[in-house]
Amino acid sequence: MKSKKIITALLAVTLLAGMASGLTGCSSNEKASTGEKKVLKIGMECAYAPFNWTQTTDENGALPIAETGGYANGYDIMVSKMISEELGYEVEIYKTEWDSLILSVNSGKIDAVVAGMAMTEERKQSVDFTDTYYVADIVAVTMKGSKYENAKSLKDLTGASVTSQVATIWYDTIVDQLQNADIKPPVDSTPSTITTLTSGKTDIIVIDMPTALAAQMANPDMVILDLAEGDFDTSSEDTDFGIAVKKGNTELVEDLNKVVSKLTDAKKEELMKKALEIQPLS
Repeated sequence: MKSKKIITALLAVTLLAGMASGLTGCSSNEKASTGEKKVLKIGMECAYAPFNWTQTTDENGALPIAETGGYANGYDIMVSKMISEELGYEVEIYKTEWDSLILSVNSGKIDAVVAGMAMTEERKQSVDFTDTYYVADIVAVTMKGSKYENAKSLKDLTGASVTSQVATIWYDTIVDQLQNADIKPPVDSTPSTITTLTSGKTDIIVIDMPTALAAQMANPDMVILDLAEGDFDTSSEDTDFGIAVKKGNTELVEDLNKVVSKLTDAKKEELMKKALEIQPLS
């Protein structure tokens, strides 16, 4: 009798364990075996046209923004959709403040940063990057009628009030290379940076070329300076954008590079041209 009771008890425990397993759902391996997509959480500002922005509908292939609502679109969304299509991920977009992106990927809140992030040596100490997925020159922008409108070199910007976005290579470039300018404190976002110029609060802003072109569509009086006689001294770490992931996540870097490798120069320009055409500032 005693042995029968033990066997009965063991069967009951096994049955309960099986039921509990069923209630908790599939593991990630089981999801893969059933064909269910893995989730990749991607962070970006959703406020940096033409790379990424927020809109109210899913028009032009925009993706929903998790948690906060609304939809995101832009070059970075197009790349994110390629990641989904090529690697089989279900992509979720998370709207994240610029200076919180690296913290968010390292804390595990997001898996990757696709946000027009330059691959500086300082950032490489905190995160790992894919290969380059876009290259963007740094430019100075003023308004028509400004005394700096015809500037041909950085020397011509002496005395100009100038700013850019906080925690960006743009603002670092101002500090390092425009010492004779009136350098104002950085601002919190790309739209705010543009507003400081269009509202007359500053004479010059420093941003990247795609962002300048996008802003110029909405503000035709903006002038992108041709500093052919003495331009910014930049390197690849200032202009080459990569996708950032948590330090040590080599498997994800390798996967993402399979997509990045398909972004030929022609493909990059095709996507950027489309982004400029559909961005809300246009």
